[in-house]
Amino acid sequence: MSGMEEFQARERDPAILFSEPQVSVIKRADGAMIYRSTQTLPVYERCIGEWLVRWAAQAPGRDFLCERESNESGASWRRLTYADTLHRVEAIATWILQRGLTAETPIAVLSDNSIDHALLSLACAHAGVPIASISPAYSLLSKDHSKLKSIVRQLTPGAIYVADAVTFAPALTAIRDLHEGKIIAGANASNGQIAFEILMERRDRASVAKAFEAVTPDTVAKILFTSGSTGEPKGVKNTQRMLTSSQLSKAVGWRFLASTPPVTLDWLPWSHTFGANHNFNMILCHGGTMYIDNGKPAPGLIQRTLQNIRDVPGNIYFNVPRGYDLLVSEMRKDSALAKAFFAPLQIIFYAGAALPQNTWDDLNELSAATNGSPVILTSGWGSTETSPLATDCHFQAERSGNIGVPAPGVDLKLVANGEKLEIRVKGPVVTPGYWRRDDLTKSAFDEEGYYLIGDAVRFVDAGDPGKGLFFDGRVAEDFKLTTGTWVSVGSVRVAGIAALAPVAQDIVIGGHGRGEIGFLIFANMPACREIAGLGPHAPVEDVLQNAAVISRVRSGLLALKGQGGGSSTFATRALLMAEPPSVDGGEITDKGYMNQRAVLARRAKLADELFAGGKNVVVI
Repeated sequence: MSGMEEFQARERDPAILFSEPQVSVIKRADGAMIYRSTQTLPVYERCIGEWLVRWAAQAPGRDFLCERESNESGASWRRLTYADTLHRVEAIATWILQRGLTAETPIAVLSDNSIDHALLSLACAHAGVPIASISPAYSLLSKDHSKLKSIVRQLTPGAIYVADAVTFAPALTAIRDLHEGKIIAGANASNGQIAFEILMERRDRASVAKAFEAVTPDTVAKILFTSGSTGEPKGVKNTQRMLTSSQLSKAVGWRFLASTPPVTLDWLPWSHTFGANHNFNMILCHGGTMYIDNGKPAPGLIQRTLQNIRDVPGNIYFNVPRGYDLLVSEMRKDSALAKAFFAPLQIIFYAGAALPQNTWDDLNELSAATNGSPVILTSGWGSTETSPLATDCHFQAERSGNIGVPAPGVDLKLVANGEKLEIRVKGPVVTPGYWRRDDLTKSAFDEEGYYLIGDAVRFVDAGDPGKGLFFDGRVAEDFKLTTGTWVSVGSVRVAGIAALAPVAQDIVIGGHGRGEIGFLIFANMPACREIAGLGPHAPVEDVLQNAAVISRVRSGLLALKGQGGGSSTFATRALLMAEPPSVDGGEITDKGYMNQRAVLARRAKLADELFAGGKNVVVI
């Protein structure tokens, strides 16, 4: 092993990167278990603005935020240092205060991640005014803008930011009569709209400092909206305490962050807690550098991400399972891309959904082949309401699905629920409730104040709680077959995606009130076209009905059945769906989370066809 290889191996040594988990389990007389970390949560900062002030003083010339000057792959990076960021944040905060915006008149952002988006968010935090970053899909992909309208009605925003007034014109028209806020536009401002540059024309440091000093841990920093797949989107209040305690808790487990500023290339949307509270705040907390990825794991956008990976030597990479699946496919074809990705990496982190074991294995195999030793591959668990980290896997797990141990400062209550172990959460990372919805807040907590997250878990090793938990699905998604056997939807979904690789992009599990399981499959169209031997523009129906594709589905179903485990662990039938998941229908979020119940409700006829044995149904 060369000197460089030895250095890289040390840089990826879990014993150096992480602190060893220390946990306790208290079994109560009522049958519940309290599972917590015995590591001390450090005293956390008053607000996230203190991090910005600190790094602007300690590392003023260090790059904080970088983005492409345009969407062209060869475009240079626009860079903003910590000192420049603070200067602009104080100017924008001046504008916010002069406009008279308050805690009751948040600023809404409709656009994707960008430096301007970040500046506006940090300025709101400095001024004590909440910001609500709203999924751009509700503006740009939705046909009826129903979720956007619902959110704006709830917010009563004092101002709304869009990156481009022309691009977002239909969305702005749809909500025109629902608010009185000013429109701020990064480009093409007109008709009384405010150009973003105007916000930085004046800086009143004294008034900003006074507002900043008034920010407390209980101040609402942001409002993040859940997908609303089973109703109207809910606004989750994120306090400064939630955001700062979450990062200090993370730092206990990831101890290398204290000496190694994180550098990452990241696309995950700031309208979701993973991208905003976990990733962005980690960079800010530890004085790191974030390259804002203008690509996504989607057709037409993944190529931008691949080019950015070639340019950015990040030591931490975050993504959702779908993103890693696409990256694996590309890196198998391009060893130079694999080297650019793996060589500088210390940690690969996944969240948002369970990672199929085959993708875990592929990442380990590729990283070992590229670097001589595998990169650390880990995860965590939580929700928008837990900002987001309630558990963290600050060790190298043996396989996919381990969500780790309780984060320091977090108490987990484990309660029997049918055949599963339901998990509930309490701690400083947990939301005080929902924006202007006291009714929802009251029903979200149990009698002891634990947040009812609705997930189930199981111990990796019941005799050793330090080995962590496996995610065991959503309690509300599981169902019984007519045989009386429970189907663990989360487990079956992950196993099914692995068995049907590369045909299945995602799977929805049917079989409620029936005697067997069936799969509704969202097809991976590029992979299906390749299997079928058809061109990139071949009609979808021709691809999905191709004999080679059907054969691959059948062999995958048989392989899953062959793993054993009984009728509740495999599907006897499957249907490849031509229509992609719908944003308007609440079937999918823009970070790729698939809502099982929403899909089954919206596609009830297809679910019936699946079990009626239609002509496109594959049966084993």
